[in-house]
Amino acid sequence: MGSVFTKIINGELPCHKVAEDNNYLAFLDINPLARGHTLVIPKKEVDYIFYLDDENYKGLFLFAKKVAKGIDLAVECKRVGIAVLGLEVPHAHIHLVPVNSIYDIDFSKPKLNLSNEEFTQISALISEKIKM
Repeated sequence: MGSVFTKIINGELPCHKVAEDNNYLAFLDINPLARGHTLVIPKKEVDYIFYLDDENYKGLFLFAKKVAKGIDLAVECKRVGIAVLGLEVPHAHIHLVPVNSIYDIDFSKPKLNLSNEEFTQISALISEKIKM
């Protein structure tokens, strides 16, 4: 049985996609710390990011870099922070979080409650800024 992220990749669960290629997918986190909080995943299901082979590890981070540049252009923020926790879902993933202070990437703080329309608008804004 695949992870929730594998189900998203396979189209079994919906997501607010911001970017995709043959090997990687980026979509908005459904429990965001900030507007534009995005998850970047390999399409190959690997539980732990450091278990990725070197090619997929490098590819994931290069893909995340492109997505982060799009977030930076679409969402008002000082930087796009990056976090790799790997505890929530057993599928390697990177969090890209728009930040204005170090406290904006605190995963213990309350998450935003955005409407489906807000998610759709944010994902469209980021998507149009990403250069693949």
